[in-house]
Amino acid sequence: MLDQIFSFSNFITVADIALVAFLLYWFMLMFKGTRAERMLWGIGVIIIVYFVSQRAELLTLHWILSNFLGSIAIFLIVVFQQDIRKALIHMGKPFSTRDVAASRESLEEITRAAASMSKTRTGGIVVIERGIDLADFLDVGVEIDAKLSKELILSIFNTSSPMHDGAVVVRAGRIFKAGCILPLTEKELTKSMGTRHRAAIGLSEETDAAIIVVSEETGEITLVVEDALYVDLGPDRLLNDLKKLLTGKGYRKKSIIPWREGN
Repeated sequence: MLDQIFSFSNFITVADIALVAFLLYWFMLMFKGTRAERMLWGIGVIIIVYFVSQRAELLTLHWILSNFLGSIAIFLIVVFQQDIRKALIHMGKPFSTRDVAASRESLEEITRAAASMSKTRTGGIVVIERGIDLADFLDVGVEIDAKLSKELILSIFNTSSPMHDGAVVVRAGRIFKAGCILPLTEKELTKSMGTRHRAAIGLSEETDAAIIVVSEETGEITLVVEDALYVDLGPDRLLNDLKKLLTGKGYRKKSIIPWREGN
């Protein structure tokens, strides 16, 4: 009897069930906090009712649900394509090998510019590209491709500049684009956070970019990376965090197992 219990076929069955449960749980975590989360729970209820109606021989209800579930995949892809895209990007992050390093000089220039803007309460967003190419998220913007400097960043975010409302994108230590419009998050934010914070969080939800936000109202410096916010940073702390983030030293990357990130 023990041989039957611990047989290879039973082991494969248990492993199969465990793997499916793991994938389903991981899948739900990928959609946690998105619009699709409630929809997925609703579909789960419909599937349960579908099997109940089949068992209870409720023919009309079973026919209706059969037709609905037959086209549900296309419906979900069309309605929730943005959420599916975000989930797939997050799933692929741990396997990404592309990483763009920034020089110490460029990080110091960005920090000096952020500190100066903070003192004068000049609002702005600086996006530092890392592993994920930002080209697909920058439909609007003026290509500059210039050497990064504090003075150039300050001139772009000068209130008389036509590009001051958009974001500056840094690629490989150079200013790639300016005046870029970023995707906005749909999350509810505190009243102290404005459109720039909403844009920074929106981009961080879809990419691994490091995003620096300087508040126009308070002068507060915020670092946004991978859907996490580090608020009220001083110049020294900001520079230290950027060095860790972009050199990979001392920076904790997101875990491939979502529930272990808080450990």
